[in-house]
Amino acid sequence: MLGIAYDQLARDLMQRLDRLALYSECSTQLTRRYLTPQHRGAIGQLSSWMSDAGMSVRLDEAANLVGRLEGRQPDLPALMLGSHIDTVPDGGRYDGALGIVLPLVCATYLQRAGWQPCYPLEVTAFGDEEGARFQSTYLGSRAMAGTLDRAVLEASDSDGISLRGALRDFGLAPERLAHAARRPGELAAYVEVHIEQGPVLEAEDLPVGIVSAIAGATRLAITVSGAAGHAGTVPMALRKDALAAAAEVILFIEQYCATEGLVGTVGQLAVAPGAVNVIPGAATFSVDIRAGDDAAREQAVNTIRATLEPIAARRGVSFDVRQTHSARSVACDQRLSARLAGAVRACGHPVKHLPSGAGHDAAAMAALVPSAMLFVRCAKGISHHPDEAISGADAAAAARVLIHFLCHFDPRHIGDWAST
Repeated sequence: MLGIAYDQLARDLMQRLDRLALYSECSTQLTRRYLTPQHRGAIGQLSSWMSDAGMSVRLDEAANLVGRLEGRQPDLPALMLGSHIDTVPDGGRYDGALGIVLPLVCATYLQRAGWQPCYPLEVTAFGDEEGARFQSTYLGSRAMAGTLDRAVLEASDSDGISLRGALRDFGLAPERLAHAARRPGELAAYVEVHIEQGPVLEAEDLPVGIVSAIAGATRLAITVSGAAGHAGTVPMALRKDALAAAAEVILFIEQYCATEGLVGTVGQLAVAPGAVNVIPGAATFSVDIRAGDDAAREQAVNTIRATLEPIAARRGVSFDVRQTHSARSVACDQRLSARLAGAVRACGHPVKHLPSGAGHDAAAMAALVPSAMLFVRCAKGISHHPDEAISGADAAAAARVLIHFLCHFDPRHIGDWAST
């Protein structure tokens, strides 16, 4: 199509992803959190590539980077492609970054081939999706979709820096955060390319797949308050061990969420005072509950809350539960997904529809515009880990699909999708 050398495009893509991975808070692992110097460095690199692709570049009030390529009819609503620029601690170089760099490279190669869309094309690097710094996911995309609660400005990171303060230190005005929201009608659709983060495509020997829906998620921060004491002098029956109480809850979560369609994870656990010869007087842990069925997820959260009271009474401790995140499951737009599926089929691949157990910026953007996702196979389904990997062949396959989609997309054919 258009004489594009896809093998070279894939090599260019992989090199750029390697380059972007250098912007990390640690030289031995990839950690890039929101509103850090490494975030700013990645913005600078992406801005340069966007300019080279002929795009105008701007940073919005939520620190989302947006590159825009004007179409032959700039009054048409824009098609937005993108994903998130932040990572989890010690993460991989494809989660999020692939969805930014792939459309950027495709736009670059299309421009070199003389292609100009009839519609404006935007590529967005959302500043925060993971929530690794302020424990509130989709900060960037929710700000753009106009659904971000301003109360999140008071959230603080592990160093006690508030989001409000971090935005100000980054050179942005937190009182203008609402200005990051896009107006209805500015965008025609949002499409996100992302590694699968699971093993299904690899098991079925498919390079790409179409996402049918994104699972809902609830996150809790639970603090257990007990009583610290000497490890040698306090009898077992008289202890108020906060860590033992937390462990009982954690095991309950594992057992309850073993049912099909429900997953529960405790990924953080902090114990105080943290001495080998002191009974833990306090423990704080995170809970992440996900399901494609919102009712099942809500029931799981309610059941976990209900089990705390008898444990507290029996062990002489108290629990404080704070909900840090809640997002309903989101179905991808069927008609937009059908256009993606048509591109997959046109490129010679079987069409596979599959749900996503992970959250994505597309879930937040769906509140604003029709949204869809293209999954790309990743090795052994590994993600959020340094071993995260995709092949050059699959990168080329995804590029072919995306370019076919871009060349056949026309916002005038969409109609009033946002109301459906």
